[in-house]
Amino acid sequence: MAACVNILPQVRSIYRWQDNIESSSEVQLQIKTNLRCLHSLQCYFKQHHPYDCPEFIALPIEQGASDYLKWLNDSLQ
Repeated sequence: MAACVNILPQVRSIYRWQDNIESSSEVQLQIKTNLRCLHSLQCYFKQHHPYDCPEFIALPIEQGASDYLKWLNDSLQ
């Protein structure tokens, strides 16, 4: 479901949850995938993540090195 995952440790998040301001140490993942795999990845993520409402956002790849984008798509077959 992913060609590559970058793990960014020691992210500090401050957010509102259930009418409280929370502060947590978290790990951020940057997951490289394509539209074909996105729904399956989101379902897997939600099923295995400990949060009730984990952050899962998708940002489009508007441009990139053609050899990298080819590798990404080839890795997801």
